[in-house]
Amino acid sequence: MNKPNEQIIASQQAAIEAIVTIANTSLATAERLAALNLNTARSFITDGAAGLAALLSVKDAQSFVAVQSALAKPVAEKAMTYSRSVYEIINESANGLSQIVEGQRGEIKKNFVQAVEQSLKSAPTGSEPVVAAIRSALAQADTAYETMAQQAQHAKATIEANVAAANAATVKLINQAA
Repeated sequence: MNKPNEQIIASQQAAIEAIVTIANTSLATAERLAALNLNTARSFITDGAAGLAALLSVKDAQSFVAVQSALAKPVAEKAMTYSRSVYEIINESANGLSQIVEGQRGEIKKNFVQAVEQSLKSAPTGSEPVVAAIRSALAQADTAYETMAQQAQHAKATIEANVAAANAATVKLINQAA
């Protein structure tokens, strides 16, 4: 078997391994989200039943409003905690997947470029413009990918800052309402 074919096969094997790893990471994330949802549902059912019992035991409207207000803050706090937990799980998963993809991208790119370079060495005489065009296209594709990756990182940082600001504002409103 010649060297370019071996490199392509190695790249394909690495891609398959990456796909399996990505699938397992995605399933682990789904598992964590399902567990969070079940635990949150249990907690809300228990708290809801206790809150309903408290509301049913009041004797006058003023007590009803006081109990209702007392119940609202913990519910809002639990909702914030839930949303923060979902965000953390998704963010951890995205970071893990991003690392996997980046690692595989580098390996696949290296193997692909080596295979292309090996193939170009045996290009017929007079094909230098085509060889130059292929090398230029590879360089342009790499530059485009790097630009998109930088923009994605910038967008992620902006989103994280906005989520943190929204969480802080919500916590502040909850505390003011109490």
